[in-house]
Amino acid sequence: MRRWNGWGDDTFDKPLPDSARAFLESRLGRGEIGADASLDSACAQVPESRLDLTHGFDATPEARLRHAHGQSFADWAALRHGHVGPFPDAVASPATHDETQAAIDAARAAGAVVIPYGGGTSVVGHLKVVDDGRPVVSVDTSRNARLLELDGHNRIARLGAGAAGPVVEAQLRAQGFVLGHYPQSFDYSTLGGWVVTRSAGQQSRRYGRIEQLFHGARLACPAGDFDVGGAVASSAGPDLRELVLGSEGRLGIVTEASVHVTPVAARESFHAVFFADWNAALEAARAITHAEVPVSMLRVSNEVETDTQLRIAGHESAIAWLRRYLGVRGLGDRPAMMMFGATGSRKQAQRIKADTLAITRRAGGVHVGAAMGRIWAKNRFAGAYLRNSLWDAGFAVDTMETAVPWSRATATMTAMQQAAHLALEPFDERALAFAHLSHVYDAGCSVYMTVIWRRGADHATDTGRWRALKQAVSEAIVAHGGTISHQHGVGADHAPYLAAEKRKTGIGLIRAALAELDPDAMMNPYKLC
Repeated sequence: MRRWNGWGDDTFDKPLPDSARAFLESRLGRGEIGADASLDSACAQVPESRLDLTHGFDATPEARLRHAHGQSFADWAALRHGHVGPFPDAVASPATHDETQAAIDAARAAGAVVIPYGGGTSVVGHLKVVDDGRPVVSVDTSRNARLLELDGHNRIARLGAGAAGPVVEAQLRAQGFVLGHYPQSFDYSTLGGWVVTRSAGQQSRRYGRIEQLFHGARLACPAGDFDVGGAVASSAGPDLRELVLGSEGRLGIVTEASVHVTPVAARESFHAVFFADWNAALEAARAITHAEVPVSMLRVSNEVETDTQLRIAGHESAIAWLRRYLGVRGLGDRPAMMMFGATGSRKQAQRIKADTLAITRRAGGVHVGAAMGRIWAKNRFAGAYLRNSLWDAGFAVDTMETAVPWSRATATMTAMQQAAHLALEPFDERALAFAHLSHVYDAGCSVYMTVIWRRGADHATDTGRWRALKQAVSEAIVAHGGTISHQHGVGADHAPYLAAEKRKTGIGLIRAALAELDPDAMMNPYKLC
């Protein structure tokens, strides 16, 4: 069953090796370890619903609790410490477009706010309930998950937008196709959620970000049905799909999405290459990108992340051998790791591997084979479970990300890490901050930073440290000209920084579009802008 106060299935754990815990304590000190709030105590805080329950909505305390939070650190700390609420007044679970429209209409008639709920994986506060006096309905889209149509000739599939990643891919693979969208939240995040947050998957270099995969959609809105897209190519005015992409539930609820699909690849492998330092690895990544080598994935971890990943992985004897081997090859004890994917036909995959390794060799890279790549592929969606283990060991963790031109990547990464360290100094705390390049583009790349710090004794301490971190790193991103969100959306947490990117006129245009389809501002208010 899904954890109510953490990540993932409660029957699966990713234990933190003793060596990893010792490493973190040596860097940060020993964190506070206290008992978490119980499900019963959290449910006891759910008040009576303010809605007349004549529409078949679920108003049980547990259903309302489970739909009140996502996976941001603020959500995480609230659930673990038992500082839960406000809550939706009821939960609707429609299975079709018409049922979704009916739920919105019923909420509107009751004067209620609607918050769309897909997989509950938002890390920036999309699911935050704001009590402005109106009742709140959470509309859970997970029952709307069927493959509705597959046009193999034109390679377009239409699916219920509540389908989570595994459900999307299982239905497509049964007919020889893949969507190829693999965010780390793949196990739970949904097709509709990917669209409305402009998501990027781990293999977007081959398959495309969601905006490149997105062909069209049907939305249920307060003003009625809204259908967008469907043309192969059009110069007939602005592309209305762009209104839906990144709309974060403010326009309405995406009920069906049409996407471009690809035949299942014959071959796929992932390879690890080590470099003497970050600069060498970054330049190799830029060279691979500008040479237009069609890798399916390209990721570069800086020296701190490489070291931390190796330590947290355990397998001490294997890691010791790897370090000795890299030392013999002249890379020293602080290398940076690149991981790349070769996906396609047998000949294509071979060519991609050969061309990529030729470039990495010229940059001084040392290829260590596909064994680490196989481990990465096997565990690619399990990394988020470490949040549970870290918390239980006395540590908190969060991520911040952006995208910048190649020429600003190192400066932005350094500023983000420094901001994290400085933010915790007033608390007499230390941060372990490390980063990787997760996606590449012709003009630049992403910078994805992880920060680990010690848990505090109570909710106020934990959220105080997090708010200081979030603000400091966000301000560093904006100061270096980076986007406030490369793949996580805006939600409530990033909203204060959106105007720096969109400017006053842009914010006005967005608000005008929202008002056209949601005149009463009932759809996920206080998010985005």
